[in-house]
Amino acid sequence: MLSKKATCNSHGQDSSYFLGWQEYEKNPYHDSLNPTGIIQMGLAENQLSFDLLESWIAENPDAAGFRRNGESIFRELALFQDYHGLPFFKKALAEFMSDIRGNKVSFDPSKIVLTAGATSANETLMFCLAEAGDAILIPTPYYPGFDRDLKWRTGAEIVPIQCTSSNGFKITPSALEEAYAAAQKRNLTVKAVLVTNPSNPLGTTMTGQELNLLVTFVISKSIHLVSDEIYSGTIFTSPRFTSIIEILNNRTDCYDSDVWNRVHIVYSLSKDLGLPGFRVGAIYSNNGAVIEAATKMSSFGLISSQTQYFLSEILSDKKFTSWYMAENQRRLKKRHDSLVRGLKEAGIRCLGSNAGLFCWVDMRHLLRKNTFEAEIELWKKIVYDVRLNISAGSSCHCAEPGWFRVCFANMTEETLDLSMRRMKEFVASAAAATLRGSSGRWRNLRRLSFADKSWRKKFTTNWVFRLLSSRHCYAADQ
Repeated sequence: MLSKKATCNSHGQDSSYFLGWQEYEKNPYHDSLNPTGIIQMGLAENQLSFDLLESWIAENPDAAGFRRNGESIFRELALFQDYHGLPFFKKALAEFMSDIRGNKVSFDPSKIVLTAGATSANETLMFCLAEAGDAILIPTPYYPGFDRDLKWRTGAEIVPIQCTSSNGFKITPSALEEAYAAAQKRNLTVKAVLVTNPSNPLGTTMTGQELNLLVTFVISKSIHLVSDEIYSGTIFTSPRFTSIIEILNNRTDCYDSDVWNRVHIVYSLSKDLGLPGFRVGAIYSNNGAVIEAATKMSSFGLISSQTQYFLSEILSDKKFTSWYMAENQRRLKKRHDSLVRGLKEAGIRCLGSNAGLFCWVDMRHLLRKNTFEAEIELWKKIVYDVRLNISAGSSCHCAEPGWFRVCFANMTEETLDLSMRRMKEFVASAAAATLRGSSGRWRNLRRLSFADKSWRKKFTTNWVFRLLSSRHCYAADQ
């Protein structure tokens, strides 16, 4: 007999987001060993700048060798650590967080709780802020892993803030109020709003208007606001990134307000430095009770002393981190532009984006019907036939079928080019099939009612429009 937690089905593992990963693992692409395998475009990893980090390590052997001024500190790092974290690492992390935000905000190291990645940070915050059955409001589309990170062990519920393509999926006052009312209708107590900024999966930074709207909303409802800012260093073009702390600093109604105790930031080095395997996450909060509780909980997911020492050496080299961030952002933009251009050539457009490791891709014109069932049908064709693992919008709880998240920073440029060739061939074959099917229907209908000119005009217009929608090269929304 196992516990209910061990046997429950609320982990989210049955989502197409995770199923795509499973299919990839069965048949992974390799340029020489398996050139017809599935290309992983569903994983938001930043592999574009490993060479920069490797060069730094080669030039600074003491860091990787656990030496300080040439003397070994292996024994010091091997001993049991205080779960508050190493002070010099927290100081270096706080300064790095400030640097990548243009030093428009500062962070107090004593208000940082270290966790084993952002996954742990988000779950720990949920344990601090919500009881089982309480609600967290999240704008859609959102990262599919939140269904696991925020709900599975905490028992909290996610209520979506429905955003649509009509305004680029931006948050509106009515969407916030409707989500809050929906939670109340379910007899759920709303404890917080959680946003990712920059957005995963949209790849966009939130506007000042949206951020101010959120602050006003949480003040009016006396609830918390969690800003997941793990992509804050990936901005590769304007507009710039604005942290929620900067918004609070600039609002006169927030001076000496208790809203400071209800705004919390999640950060990680997984995306900006491309180090998800190092499992480095952090919670930043002005709420002393949250810091105390989260610090106690962090003992279940500590960052090793060796990792903290090694990364503190990198982060303390400000000349290197400044150069790294600029070069990494340049590479991200180049790769982003390659994906957008390749999709455009296939007749597919993307939401205009300025950050992140992915694009939010519009394939609505390729759907057989405007339904989520048709979206999953298209997703399966792309995974099994085109052999590209991308993330269906429904796994991100998008309110509109036909959108997909496509990652671009976890592969070589040659692999990205191959993925685009596969996509172009798929769209071309789909367009040809549409033409053949339409031609067959036209011959049959011509025999039946060719004399009906008004009906004939309507039919011709419809199938030509579908064909052009499939083949037309849309310009990316920039």
